[in-house]
Amino acid sequence: MPQHKPAVRVAVTGMSCAGCVASVERALNELHDVSQAAVNFAEHTAMVEGGVDVDEIIAAIEAVGYGATPLSSDVDEAFKEEVEKAHYLTLLRKSIVAGVIGLPLMTAGMLGYLPTLANTSFWSVVALVTALVLWYSGGQFYRGAVAAARRHTTNMDTLIALGTGAAWIYSVILLINPSFVPAIAQHAYFEASIIITAFINLGQALETRARGKTGQAIRQLMGLQPKSATVVRDGCEIEVAIMEVQVGDLVRVRPGEQIAVDGVVVEGHSSVDESMLTGEPMPVEKRMADSVSAGTLNKSGAFLYETQRVGRDTAIAQIVQLVRSAQSTKPAIGRLVDRVAEVFVPVVIAIALLCIVAWLYLSPDNYSFAVVTALSVLIIACPCALGLATPISIMVGVGKAAEYGALIRHGDALQTTGKITTVVLDKTGTITQGSPRLTQVLPADGWTSDEVLQLSASIEQGSEHPLGQAIVDAAQHLRLDQATEFVAIEGQGVKGQIGAKQVLLGNRRLMEAQDVDVSELDDVASACMQKAETPMFLAANGKFVGLVSVADVTKADSADAIKRMRAAGLRLVLLTGDNLATAEAIGHEVGISDVRAEMLPGEKAEVIKQLQAEGEIVAMVGDGINDAPSLAQADVGFAMGSGTDVAMESADITLIRSSLGSLPDAIAISKATVRNIKQNLFGAFVYNAVGIPVAAGLFFPLAGVLLNPMVAGAAMAMSSVTVVSNANRLRLFDPGED
Repeated sequence: MPQHKPAVRVAVTGMSCAGCVASVERALNELHDVSQAAVNFAEHTAMVEGGVDVDEIIAAIEAVGYGATPLSSDVDEAFKEEVEKAHYLTLLRKSIVAGVIGLPLMTAGMLGYLPTLANTSFWSVVALVTALVLWYSGGQFYRGAVAAARRHTTNMDTLIALGTGAAWIYSVILLINPSFVPAIAQHAYFEASIIITAFINLGQALETRARGKTGQAIRQLMGLQPKSATVVRDGCEIEVAIMEVQVGDLVRVRPGEQIAVDGVVVEGHSSVDESMLTGEPMPVEKRMADSVSAGTLNKSGAFLYETQRVGRDTAIAQIVQLVRSAQSTKPAIGRLVDRVAEVFVPVVIAIALLCIVAWLYLSPDNYSFAVVTALSVLIIACPCALGLATPISIMVGVGKAAEYGALIRHGDALQTTGKITTVVLDKTGTITQGSPRLTQVLPADGWTSDEVLQLSASIEQGSEHPLGQAIVDAAQHLRLDQATEFVAIEGQGVKGQIGAKQVLLGNRRLMEAQDVDVSELDDVASACMQKAETPMFLAANGKFVGLVSVADVTKADSADAIKRMRAAGLRLVLLTGDNLATAEAIGHEVGISDVRAEMLPGEKAEVIKQLQAEGEIVAMVGDGINDAPSLAQADVGFAMGSGTDVAMESADITLIRSSLGSLPDAIAISKATVRNIKQNLFGAFVYNAVGIPVAAGLFFPLAGVLLNPMVAGAAMAMSSVTVVSNANRLRLFDPGED
């Protein structure tokens, strides 16, 4: 994984809408040395990049009226979850208290059992009880409104405080001086204030509970790292907490244990299940000098390894950091919504005031109607759903992509991925394995496959050529003989003495130079070359022994992934620095007809520019340093997880499993996430576009439709729950079925 400068992450308390998000972001981005600050309303956190100190961040947030605590460890994260759980229970308790008191009053009023306002003793008690309920169950809204006013701004708390407070004040005025308004308007709204407060608290409680599910991907990733490790110090094995493990420590791992931090094996050997990183179910053999990663599972043997990366530098920690960063950033559509929401509250207040003026002008004696419409507008217009619409879907979508092996670094990449029209793919290490493998062993008459492989591997033990290493790797199960008089013949092959045999291994030119007849398998060799394989002929004492073929084979799922992308209507282009024959053979094997070979890094980037000039939205997939310019030029760059750090730093998305199968999954998840965001925004905007006119009484003269403030409060609360619930549907999304 690439090394990223760690960002500071803090939990933010007191935010109630997108306007709050804008206030906190503005304060953070004004700090010196902050390169980027993003506030996630769905998670109630802020991610700050740059050289700024955490104390400065907290001070800046507190200066605009909100609370902040750092999140720098698993302990902090666990504490944050406990705080959110306690917050949910507090909101639920406040809702129950308000509901227990408000529902009987509302029911009695609807059934006509409440006394008239002339019974001042009864209504005085109701006014006092209502004030106590508003103080206990709704105090946070009034404190938030006052804090916002001090900052010369408004937020959701402003609307709620104005709505419920105005209802209480209006009712108290009637109680003190009923003649203040005409008899037709003499109706108290104490129960409305209580029920509105109950509904809003209930809605926020349900929202908090549902919101907690969106962090499931992060919690699963964090849970992969063990809490302790067995460290060897001064010859003694001691168990220490994971935070106490240092770079250079020797760590003992036994069968069935998880690897604590990243490092290199220095003693012993084993097989390790790396499926959490690679997605591959087969365990990987680990020997001296092999690297191991935190969170992977040791299967069979015990070994000792030296730690190289600990804490935030481990592969799993960087994956968590990438997911969190992506969840905290906003796509273009989210930034637009924030700007709209920031001015939304003042506009709503203006509409509410206009309602009072307009209805008093149209019906001077109907104070009650004017008050009801203004209260209903204030209550139903709270922009909670609008503020949640984008970040809640981004959180779930990025987590879902991580589940399928695609680590998205920022929100714009998630949004753009769904718009891709052309996918440009590098060949080596992207479509293919990136290193040669033995593909065929064909013996001549009188020889066996094992004899051919044993002789070929024995002679290649002295070679450093990658093709020779592929043959040696394939012969691990055989006993190899020592070759003497080894000579590498440039451009042709190798020769040497193995026992009593003078052995030759190389191309047709070497065989012709040594008068060895290979016509027996000549057709097979030609077929190998057409499949982008490299055939090598083997001879012993001047006689043809057989043929071995080596190739950089395609990955098991490359063809299927490309088929899925082609079925989705994407244009596919293969770019490679390899020769045209090999490139076309690989292209034919996986189903890509547009193949461009022998290309330098700059030429690859130029191809992408040309495609973009044609109006294509281009994704580039690569793994090497030579792919970095193309990855940066593309609209969305995808780097293979097994590639170079330079490639991953240049890309927007890392395919951590180094599998092309994650690419169509990421595209499908991106489309589903953007679709989900649009559904949320449509619901939020339509809700307000319809709800505000109804609340303002515009349909009353035509259809007698008027929205009760209590119904408005319930609708507002449920709109946020609906948005969060819709976003959580993404957790069930299967990209393979899209």
